[in-house]
Amino acid sequence: MRFQDYSAPRIIEVKSASDGLLMAYIDGSCLENKHVNAQTPASWSVVIVTGDNELGKGTGTILTEFYGRVQTNPDADDFIGAEVGSNNTGELTAMAEALRWLLKHNEEREVLVRTDSTYAGNIASGHWRAKANLKLASHVQALWNEVSSICELKWKHVRAHKGHRWNERADHLAFRVLNEQEPIPFSFWKPGQR
Repeated sequence: MRFQDYSAPRIIEVKSASDGLLMAYIDGSCLENKHVNAQTPASWSVVIVTGDNELGKGTGTILTEFYGRVQTNPDADDFIGAEVGSNNTGELTAMAEALRWLLKHNEEREVLVRTDSTYAGNIASGHWRAKANLKLASHVQALWNEVSSICELKWKHVRAHKGHRWNERADHLAFRVLNEQEPIPFSFWKPGQR
């Protein structure tokens, strides 16, 4: 069976947004997160939701979802600083891609990024100082600052693999692209299904 090229980011769907808080659910994934290097496969995903009440029951509407592989080749057009493939570079790349989307599509609406990675949230917002992934972390912090200059931007931790519908959807997308599988269309997907 031939698989699609998952090295390039993919956007699945974009709907028009209503007013109110935008939620960006992000996730990163890595098969072997030990002894990582530039050839270690890692992936990222973003699910943008409006109308979410944060309880994890799936309220709200998906505006768009997109995903891709972590790019570690400095000569590639989509390289943003990841030197290795790892869970952390997946999470930071997801944050970067969400922030890039917000710069292009958000019109000063309040944004809450939900992540199961306190590392990504704290590095992006400048609360922690990066000790690794320095180029990627610097790029993500610059994007965070740019988005923060046009809208209210916060992040909040969500517990992984606890049934939170939108976090589970982001996990599904990152896991699927990592394993070179097409995501299950949202209308057929069940939370927890990888």
